[in-house]
Amino acid sequence: MKDRNLSLMELLHFFYKEIKETDISSLDKVLFIFDGLDECRFPLDFQNSVRLCDVTESASVHVLLINLIKGNLLPSALIWITSRPAAADQIPSECVHRVTEVRGFNDPQKEEYFRKRMSDQSLSNRIITHLKSLRSLYIMCHIPVFCWISATVLERMMDEAESGEIPKTLTQMYTHFLIIQTNIIKKKYTKSRETGTEMVLKLGKLAFQQLMKGNLIFYEEDLMECGIDVTEASVYSGVCTQIFREEIGLHKSKVYCFVHLSIQEHLAALYVHLKFMNEKRNVFKKSALQKLRMKHTISDVHKCAVDQALQSGNGHLDLFLRFLLGLSLESNQILLQSIVTQTGSSSHSNQETVHYIKEKIRENPSTEKSINLFHCLYELDDHSLVEEVQHYLQSGNLQQSKLSSSQWSAVVFVLLTSMQEQDVFVLNKYTNKHCTSDDVLLKLLPVVSASRKAQ
Repeated sequence: MKDRNLSLMELLHFFYKEIKETDISSLDKVLFIFDGLDECRFPLDFQNSVRLCDVTESASVHVLLINLIKGNLLPSALIWITSRPAAADQIPSECVHRVTEVRGFNDPQKEEYFRKRMSDQSLSNRIITHLKSLRSLYIMCHIPVFCWISATVLERMMDEAESGEIPKTLTQMYTHFLIIQTNIIKKKYTKSRETGTEMVLKLGKLAFQQLMKGNLIFYEEDLMECGIDVTEASVYSGVCTQIFREEIGLHKSKVYCFVHLSIQEHLAALYVHLKFMNEKRNVFKKSALQKLRMKHTISDVHKCAVDQALQSGNGHLDLFLRFLLGLSLESNQILLQSIVTQTGSSSHSNQETVHYIKEKIRENPSTEKSINLFHCLYELDDHSLVEEVQHYLQSGNLQQSKLSSSQWSAVVFVLLTSMQEQDVFVLNKYTNKHCTSDDVLLKLLPVVSASRKAQ
């Protein structure tokens, strides 16, 4: 379909034969629902696309889509689009009349989810207390699927029969979830441990390649590139029901996806990590010359990933980066031994990676990028910058201190992730002879936006 030229009427009749006798252009109102624009693989270039006004004129599908959204085709039509923000941001603002944001769970709803999920209220209370004690995890609980993953993991980990350290980071939580799912797979699909490793690597390769392309939905040709045939895909979707799905698309064609984007991001990170650990390969280096030129370290892989994430215009590699860095910790590598074969070992210190991330924070990237880099430091178990700023805040020395750009970024991170909601933002608490009110306001604007009142 993507390589064919059709008119809008031909396209509609191809998929909806029952409306063949209807002249849509004569109707007063027509509603088009595009569910999941972020899953669309067509290039959506609103600036340079050909203008098209005739519903009987042929063009490529992406040109039809752009002109329908811009109102050139069927100007009276109503368009309802669902999408993740990154794809929605491609649409020019003049084409958008109303925006509704699905916010996820607020704090009371987070607790309500766990209380309803668990029949044992004592267990649900312990899970809620644990998550509240780890602000980075509790913030993630606004995503319903993360609540489900956390409940799946913590329900088992906090049971008396289960031993091991309770997950405290995002990487630990998702790695435990993967362990639980692969253990279920082993019971359903009894083959050797190597087959389990091979399956994780193939799914990880698919996850990584498609994440780099920004794809959430995959087709048979995408699977074939990763050495997965259709039969294997059906087996994976049958036994990995909480990880990978096979769905029926239009005209009974099969499409594939991971249960949630965050699961794709975790598997993608695991693939990159294992390719280095087992083969000493840096998957970010494309050319043969780059691959042969030097002996890579895990820090080289991390630096490439940090650079790629910072260059991303929509932040689509942020969570992937947090997972990749977290997997380098020895505690997580020990966890992985139960599900994948890891022939290499990482005695390499993460200090080089930590230093590189701090350098990037000093370069003063956007607030969103900076906050994600602090989350990365947390996954690497480095809290030095945050603890330094917390000391300033608690001692009251902030008003006498001249803070660097990285320290101001840390202030934003600490305030946004503090246990208490920012009820009232008091500007004078942060101003001093080194920083005027206007400067502070600009530096702490995300905190002001998150506060209920400012004075």
